Formats: sequence, structure tokens, C-alpha cells
Amino acid sequence: MDGALPARLSGPGGLRASAARVPVPAERWSRYAALMMSKRDHGLLAPGVDAPGRRLHAPASRARPHVEDRLAPPETRVEYLDGAEMFAAPADAPHATQHFDLTYVLGAHVARGYRGAVDMLTRVDEGSDYAPDASVFALKPDRGGRRRLEELAFEVSDKQALAVPTIKARRLIERGVRRVFCILVKHRRVLEWSRETDGWRPLPNDAAIEDPCFVRPLPIQALLDAAASDDAAACALLEKRVPALEAALAEGEARGEARGEARGEARGEATGEIRMAQEAITTVLRSRRVQVPAEVARAIADCHELSKLRRWLKRAATAATAAEVVAGPRRRR
Repeated sequence: MDGALPARLSGPGGLRASAARVPVPAERWSRYAALMMSKRDHGLLAPGVDAPGRRLHAPASRARPHVEDRLAPPETRVEYLDGAEMFAAPADAPHATQHFDLTYVLGAHVARGYRGAVDMLTRVDEGSDYAPDASVFALKPDRGGRRRLEELAFEVSDKQALAVPTIKARRLIERGVRRVFCILVKHRRVLEWSRETDGWRPLPNDAAIEDPCFVRPLPIQALLDAAASDDAAACALLEKRVPALEAALAEGEARGEARGEARGEARGEATGEIRMAQEAITTVLRSRRVQVPAEVARAIADCHELSKLRRWLKRAATAATAAEVVAGPRRRR
């Protein structure tokens, strides 16, 4: 019968995890128990890494291993949490699609000097080596030329109880990760780990995550809705001033200016014709010594319909009075 890794619940004030258990093969359970007992003398049993029963002694100072010192074999689905071997199973929709949406919008928001990663193993402590679903870390290597610890970590949880994400988040925070988030697919909520309560803190769906790792605040809604993620990603890429987008915008502006100039020229030509027609009407009337009262002059000046002005111009050549020129259509007898 399989053993189980007890799930620690979140602390007071946080969102409590259910009492679900993480399956652990029976042959690993005794090693996990031995590991817990061996911590008193700083011993370590690493299941699957060394021979069964062999004890690996950590330094008396309990210095943590480097984040790139592997306990779990890379390029496999094996992870270790508190010394117990775990298997990271493939996901089904909607869990898998949420992974895609997360990495899509997260990648667009990562600021210069930082790098995003998916399923990147991090050695958290002596007995833990696992991969957050997504993470963000500084590009500049540490003094030893190796990768730095991630600053942000994201977990996606669907049907899985919060027990495992809770343990992982607590360990990551203890390791030095600045912020840890958990996306609840089923409940469409985003949680952030709170150091104050040692538990999860729900984030409002209309809020945004502000962080130096991002070029602009990342809307919570963008982590939950595909349409919102498109808008957020586009805004973030514009903020980054991506060369391809800058070129496309410049080309669009040039086309807009050209269309505006063409329309302006067309409007200018039409305005010129209107003014010429207005002047021609009064000129014809006065050349025929027909008086142009002020009200008729205003009617001609206020008319900007070129076809009507052309009709008035024809009338001006034969009309006995200026009023006949701007009068309505003549009725047939």
C-alpha cells in the first residue's frame, strides 16, 4: 500500500488547504521517515540519487545547496519534496491551457535584465528539488557564474488540493524567493503567499501585480482570461518598445499621415471650388446691375453645397432679382 506525504496547512489568516495527501511509493516512505529523523544530526537520505540507506552528511552550518545542485534528475518528471520522491504528471485541459496562458502573458511582461522559465528545477534545500510551473530570475549570474535563485514563482492548481502548492510555496519563501503565486483554475482566483500569515492571500481580480521584474503591472485578470491576456501582453510589448512593433507603428503612422494629407488636399480643393462659386454668383449679379441684399449675400456665403451653388450661378445669369437666385425650386404651372 502506498504511503503519503502529510500536507501542512496554511497558517492563521491564510487560505487553508484541504487535507489531501500526495501519493508516495511505499518503498520511498521509509526513506522519507528516516530523512526526517536524520535531520537531528544533519544527515540526508536522497531517494533515487544514491544507494539505498547511504547517508549524505550536510555541513554543520546547514548551508543550503546551490539552486543548480541537482537532486532530481533533469529532463524527467521526478521531483523531490522534503526528501520524498514525487512524479509530476502531465496535465489535461483546462490545467494545461492555463499553463500556456500563464507563460504567454508572463513572458511579455518580463523586464530587461530578467528571464522567464517554465518547469525549471530549483534546489530548494537538502531534501527538496522541484520545478515551479513558471518563474522569473535575474539574468546576471551569481559570483560563481551560476544561475541565481528565481525572484518570482508561479504554481497552477486545478483539481489538486492546495496541500502540495502550500508546502512548495513555504519552502521557496524559506529559500529566499521573494514572491510566490498560485493560480486556482477551477475557482478562477490568484493567490499570493503571505510571510505575515504563513499562508495564502487571495488577490482581487481587478488588481495588478506590481514588481521590478515586470515592465508594467501584470493584471490579475490577464492570468485568468485569454482575451485579457492578449490585451495585457500587447500593452507590455509596447512598453518594451519591441523593434518590430515600433517599425509597424511607424509605418502605420506614415500611412495615416499620407491618407490625412490626401484627404486634406481633397477638402482643400472642394473648399476652393465652393468659394469660387459663391464669388461667381455675386459677380454675375452685380455685373448685371442686380442689387444683392445682405440676406441674399449671407445665404450665398452660408451655402457649402457645390451642386446648389452651381444651380444658383445659372439662375444669376437670368434672374430679375437676387432673391430669385436663392429661392426654392420653381413650381411648374
